[in-house]
Amino acid sequence: MYRHTVQYYETDKMGVTHHSNYIRWMEEARVDFLEKKGWPFARLEEEGIISPVLSVDCRYKKPSRFSDAVDIEVSVAEFNGVKLKIAYRMYIGDELICEGESGHCFVDDKGMPIRLKKSFPEFYGMLEEELNKQE
Repeated sequence: MYRHTVQYYETDKMGVTHHSNYIRWMEEARVDFLEKKGWPFARLEEEGIISPVLSVDCRYKKPSRFSDAVDIEVSVAEFNGVKLKIAYRMYIGDELICEGESGHCFVDDKGMPIRLKKSFPEFYGMLEEELNKQE
């Protein structure tokens, strides 16, 4: 679980969090998730793994406001060794305020696709394990 506290600059004139910030929080939560699993971005990049974003989807349920503590659950929704979909559920307390997904692929520093199972079996195994937790 990742926690983000809504900052004043993230809100609009009505005091509601601007919709674009939820996408940023998804990225923060994904970086935190990978770090907690032993794969911080620095390690991924050192290993030669780059994971560009292919898609983002975000569904807003309820607004958040300045100083709200937003808890973000992160899970592996889909993974086939080449592409990855991460799911996010955001809560204030027990109330779901937003949910979404981000789609990613894996490429080397030249932009060529990487087959994780062959090239990075430890990272592949961690993602497979996380996917299996959802099934």
